[in-house]
Amino acid sequence: MLALLIGSLPTSAAEPPPGGAAETPPLTASADDIPDPDIRAWWNLTYDRKPPAPVPGQDYGMDAATGTFRHPKATPLVRTAPNFPGQLDHWDQKSYRKNVEVLAFYYFIPSTGHTWQTIVDFGKKRYMYVYYRSGLGIFDITDPRRAKLVYRRGQRVVAHGKRDIVNPYAKTDGFGAANVQWHQGLGKYVMVQAFEVPRYGVMDEKYHEPKGVDTLKHWQGLRGFRVYAMDGPLPHQWQLIAERTTDYRHPDAPYGEQQGSGALDIPAWTGGKYMFLSTAPDDRFMLTEFADYIYTPGYQVWDMSDPANPVFVSQFAAPGQILGDPDHEAAYLSNPRAGNRTSWFGSRMPPFMTKAPDAGGKIAFGAMAGLGLYALDVSNPAAIKIVGHVNQVPKFAGTEFDNVDLSQYERTGYVFSNGYPMNDECYEPYKDIFVVDARDPAHLKIAAKFPRPTPPADAAFTDYCQRRGSFGPKRSGYLTQPGRFRDGIVSYAFYNAGVQIFDVKDPTRPVIAGYFVPRFPTDAETGGESQGNLTYGVYAEYDRNILWAFTNHGFYALSSPLLGKPVFKAPERPWPPRP
Repeated sequence: MLALLIGSLPTSAAEPPPGGAAETPPLTASADDIPDPDIRAWWNLTYDRKPPAPVPGQDYGMDAATGTFRHPKATPLVRTAPNFPGQLDHWDQKSYRKNVEVLAFYYFIPSTGHTWQTIVDFGKKRYMYVYYRSGLGIFDITDPRRAKLVYRRGQRVVAHGKRDIVNPYAKTDGFGAANVQWHQGLGKYVMVQAFEVPRYGVMDEKYHEPKGVDTLKHWQGLRGFRVYAMDGPLPHQWQLIAERTTDYRHPDAPYGEQQGSGALDIPAWTGGKYMFLSTAPDDRFMLTEFADYIYTPGYQVWDMSDPANPVFVSQFAAPGQILGDPDHEAAYLSNPRAGNRTSWFGSRMPPFMTKAPDAGGKIAFGAMAGLGLYALDVSNPAAIKIVGHVNQVPKFAGTEFDNVDLSQYERTGYVFSNGYPMNDECYEPYKDIFVVDARDPAHLKIAAKFPRPTPPADAAFTDYCQRRGSFGPKRSGYLTQPGRFRDGIVSYAFYNAGVQIFDVKDPTRPVIAGYFVPRFPTDAETGGESQGNLTYGVYAEYDRNILWAFTNHGFYALSSPLLGKPVFKAPERPWPPRP
């Protein structure tokens, strides 16, 4: 199988930007109507196979005999999905739980759509960063039952969806997706923040909206990462020691002239030599069907031996990512999703691995959405090689193969991988969590699926699709979660089904062992903004047996006997780990 390591191939001809409203697209498009040469070249590769809009209650909906929901076969990506017969006529204000205790709730929302988390210990205190680009809150969570907000910057959402802004970030700037690790050479914590162009809100359809395409191609912000040396938990105690663009072919390009996507999501780094990023490094990486985004990210490796001087190592692309390259275009056209104007192609997170290459790691797993799941040999980060690959039957809208959970891999040889919904009201095929047999990485195969969550008996609905909003798995946390993953247990954020905890002692037979399903927010809390985007994140403190659930109306501290007795003081060993 071919691995494409990028050298000098030929160049081809998230939040809304400040004041930038999406253009109203025309009803039809043709190549002659597309001024951007790259978007026009992409368009001309295929014929338009955008899925038609299915009819609620006819093409999909509730099965009266079984009380279960039948998903549509395919849908386009939409801003507002239609309701279907049998849905609730209100936002459910009840909550539901099994084997879970709610320790506390905190009304803090930097964004109703998504937030990231990072935890770091300083001076016998534990701090958690809750943030999303233009909003940041730093909490002292030493006692998770009595967390204290000790610092905030930028925006938070308050009553009726209004913005309360303190010390605002500059336009196109913010707090990037962060990873904090102990660096032995510096003898202190080092934070890497990733910066990227917006993924959402700039436009609806790139082939209709040249201004949106131009905004992304000339984004007036960093496309790459910044590195900070940390002398304490608060920003005034950090020193910026490096900044790099992921546009490695133009390393000195100023903002507005850097190419590519920038670094997506949280960098994969454990404080050693090699750091892995998800990125499209330049405007050649544009073979993607997603309508409101122009890039298809691959993987990038940096040498972080000296965090003040990160050195580019290599760029990886999977077959089917590079516009203008005949081999890539042929691989792209062989994908049954080509032309659907809907599917995400490429990564959204860095590759997943249990050990970094400099710690003896060899195999990583790359979730590349519609391109499939890859097993990669990363033992030589300068020349990443494809070892194995598996894909699924196309299921769009939403994204496919977004997340990989390796918590049971070293114990069993199985990994878990899933996409997640992007349309509300179950207006897309269901996104399964797949159990992938990776005991032989050269021959990956889907061995089983996680069970679909079902409502408790006292709920006023028989299928979570009836509860309204988005339903399906998101992620099981991040590599920056404190402590070691728990053998036999894994939890997922599941949007309107809250946090679902699965017993995976036998990974081929997952069982739902517990859950916490919160209420929906009221209009007084969010003003209806991202109302259906209920539980979009879970973050585990495995060293203290605490689960944090992040929702569109605040975040919850949870405990469960499935994890063990919770600890309400700073742990004995600080996180991130030090030698």
